[in-house]
Amino acid sequence: MANAGFERQAVPLARKFETLFKDFDYVVAPSVSCTAFIRMNYPRLLNHECPTAKRCMDVVEFLHDVVKVGLPDGKAPGTAVRLGSFPHKVSLHNSCHGVRELGLSSPSEQNVSKFNKIRDLLQLVDGIEVVEPERPDECCGFGGMFSVEETAVSAQMGRDKVERHIATGAEFITGPDCSCLMHMEGVAKKQGLDIKFKHVVEILAAGL
Repeated sequence: MANAGFERQAVPLARKFETLFKDFDYVVAPSVSCTAFIRMNYPRLLNHECPTAKRCMDVVEFLHDVVKVGLPDGKAPGTAVRLGSFPHKVSLHNSCHGVRELGLSSPSEQNVSKFNKIRDLLQLVDGIEVVEPERPDECCGFGGMFSVEETAVSAQMGRDKVERHIATGAEFITGPDCSCLMHMEGVAKKQGLDIKFKHVVEILAAGL
């Protein structure tokens, strides 16, 4: 709603969010775009009276930074605990909001040391082979209202992105944002492309 320009109408939703979740230590979401919007914009919409927004985290950063999945007591990275098993080749999708607003991975346009929290978690899964497409953090074209207002551009960006994922030879495309995965899966189905999609948490839970 707010992304479409209806910010005033979104204020009651932001207030309801604060009321519902104010007593929790963390609010964890399976979508980086939703998490980023809440964290970046709810404080502004509510005149900086939304402390819960700061405690809203994407599930990947929560598992990686707070729970520290795979590390006993959050220490000794050399003795990482193994998670489930997923013996497949998987292409990693780095969603725009995750890269540039939540810091889940290093943006390619910046001269910084490379890191990827999504890959870190996936590498705790036995049997998995994680690859990344050419232009690893280029947008898939969804972008919420962008895909409605610029349908042709959005669809072409989606086709280009899916084709780059397929070029890796992967069986699955995974990532932390449900909306990106939904968009690319729709593109793949319309094009009759042989590629499957799983949210990163589905892979982490596989075989547990």
